[in-house]
Amino acid sequence: MTKRILVPIANGTEEIEAVTIIDTLTRAGYDVSVASADFDGQLTVTCSRGVVLSAQHRLVDIADEEFDAIVLPGGLGGAEVFQGSTILIEILKQQKYDGRLVAAICASPAIVLQHHDLYPGAIMTGHPNFQQHIPASLWRTRRVTFDINNNLLTSQGPGSSIEFAIEIIIRLSGKTAAKQVAEPMMVLPQLHYDKLSEDA
Repeated sequence: MTKRILVPIANGTEEIEAVTIIDTLTRAGYDVSVASADFDGQLTVTCSRGVVLSAQHRLVDIADEEFDAIVLPGGLGGAEVFQGSTILIEILKQQKYDGRLVAAICASPAIVLQHHDLYPGAIMTGHPNFQQHIPASLWRTRRVTFDINNNLLTSQGPGSSIEFAIEIIIRLSGKTAAKQVAEPMMVLPQLHYDKLSEDA
């Protein structure tokens, strides 16, 4: 069965992260639903650097659907919208309860997940500018960090977004599938997606 992915976006979302996530997971053959989390319900959002993106759905219209992964791009403005979205927070709580993958990058681990204490005790990373929001004992400096006990994947920022997206594929479909996506994209050769460790 095709994996279903939810990628919320909002005004202020980091465009490199959003587009990289959407594009890479689409290359994996996943059904990627891009949903506007903005309070006004508009499908068109203006990202953090002025790039305009269009969502396929309003988040409220697909809130009851099930997804194999929910992936939160960063960007402070977008993360703050996510933080204030009661619908999104409830979706994330249900995703965690069901044991399905949640992934967040850049500002979102701190501004969304940590702010709402959605993953108490989970190790995570994020953009270093938001490190102070995450307990020192839980902070990791790895560009992509996976907490196996919570099925939570986090990453640092625009420059790590391809690694982040490929790791999502690894977690959902395995290393062989990830390698098939990564190789034609000419990702950094030292990443060796076919040899990645499975540990947290």
